[in-house]
Amino acid sequence: MQKPLAGLSRRNLARELTAGVTLIAIAIPLNIGYAQIAGLPPTAGLYALIVPTIVYALVVSSRQLVASPDAAAAALVASSIGGLAAAGSADYATLALAQAILCGVMFLLLAVFKLGFLANFLSKPILVGFVGGLALDILVSQIAKMLGVKIDSGGEFVDKVTGLVTGLGTTNLVSLTISVLAVAVLLLGKRFLRAVPWALVVLVLATVAVVVLHLDALGVSVLGEVPAGPPAITWPVIDWTMWLALIPSAMALTLVTTAEGLLVSRSYGEKRGYATSPNRDLFAFGLGNIAAGASGSFAVGSSTSRTAAMDQAGSRTQLPSFVLAAGTLLLLLFGTALLADIPSPAIGAIVGVAILPLLGIAEFRQLWRADRFEFLVGATCFLVTLFIGSIPGILVAFVLALVNLAKRAANPAIDVLESSGEPGDSLLDEAPKGEVTAPGVIVVRLAAPLFFANGAVFADAAKKAVRRANSAGNGPVRHLVIDMEAVTDVDVTGAESFESLLTWLEREQIELSFSRVRADARRRLEQLGLLGDHPSYDTNRAAIAALTKENA
Repeated sequence: MQKPLAGLSRRNLARELTAGVTLIAIAIPLNIGYAQIAGLPPTAGLYALIVPTIVYALVVSSRQLVASPDAAAAALVASSIGGLAAAGSADYATLALAQAILCGVMFLLLAVFKLGFLANFLSKPILVGFVGGLALDILVSQIAKMLGVKIDSGGEFVDKVTGLVTGLGTTNLVSLTISVLAVAVLLLGKRFLRAVPWALVVLVLATVAVVVLHLDALGVSVLGEVPAGPPAITWPVIDWTMWLALIPSAMALTLVTTAEGLLVSRSYGEKRGYATSPNRDLFAFGLGNIAAGASGSFAVGSSTSRTAAMDQAGSRTQLPSFVLAAGTLLLLLFGTALLADIPSPAIGAIVGVAILPLLGIAEFRQLWRADRFEFLVGATCFLVTLFIGSIPGILVAFVLALVNLAKRAANPAIDVLESSGEPGDSLLDEAPKGEVTAPGVIVVRLAAPLFFANGAVFADAAKKAVRRANSAGNGPVRHLVIDMEAVTDVDVTGAESFESLLTWLEREQIELSFSRVRADARRRLEQLGLLGDHPSYDTNRAAIAALTKENA
């Protein structure tokens, strides 16, 4: 088991500590904003940076991945719990704790049973559409905050847009000015001086302006009093029916975090030359989320943006996470008075700029150019997430992903091979040439496992190959050889389709042979009774040599 703080040495200690200070500057303002998105008090976002961060950093295999609530997770928390309790109420906060604990348990189960592969079903189009829908929903709320317009942040997307449009007449010009200046500083700063923690700069300058100029008296909304003190260990006590009601949203949070977290962890490990363990990372997410639920926070996931920031700052260990936890604790103990006058428009600007990349505009363009069906999957997920809800969005996307998988699996490459072994006549072409591999012999290769989605397709293609060869004057075909190199498995439905092909071949007086049968596939063929006494050859050339000699 890897020791905590692997990679830390005297040579990089100062750099790691400096990166930790940078992480504090990035994480604190963002987590305050994410807590507000989730419908929770600012302390819920800050508490996530203490106990959950420490627990995660002690266990995770990745030396760089930063764990924290993010915008998508916060929006999913709000959309899933908003229908069960009123945002801001004690029951709402309790449900958020329970949801985090459920996520933790699910992560642990994924780790113990090594089921992280399930997140692979969250393909790029699903993630782009799902996160993009959540991001646009968040953006509307942040724009309202930047304008000083009051809307129901826990409402449906259409209601939020309607409230924003109808409330434009109540725009607070001072709030708008703060927002415009904040966005300008954030965007220009990111472009020209990326190393500076501009979110913290904006927060400090805006707060100073509120205090010095008394802008709150002019209608600028401020964060308000933040309770001082460290997080208290607690446990949510709710009815078992509420636990059940939280399971779907906890599953969605877990799968999204698994897909994104493992990808980011692996990519940085490969980039920086250290090993990572997916199951160990899932275990760390599990413990981190249970710690979040037990210390007054909400669901914790991976932060791609903060991980990238730490990598750019030269960090190669988890020490910045410990610095972040210590800095946040000191803030909660001695500095909460500094947070009370933070203007909401500045928070809205910081969160709004942070989530702009999550809209996925560039990714949608790429999907449109690469594959229209996958673009449709992403767009459908985006629209359902936006207009119906996050859970229906991810469920619909799963169904579309499975349809896409079945569509591709049902049309595998099926080729008539030339005597050299190269494909000579694709049976997927609309007007194939009707070739034989050698006089009286056709070698057909199926480039996929034989299962329910393509069994009948393969049987029909093999029959078609024989008929076309005979009609083209290349017959009579006396032998059909099936190249099994790419057939790794056969299911019962595929076997039934294969049996129908055998019956047809017997009726046409065509002998069946196999070539290049894999050991695992051979056992499966024998188990299903398909191999029988049909000849089997090590290579296609051996099959062609034997069968053409026999024809001669």
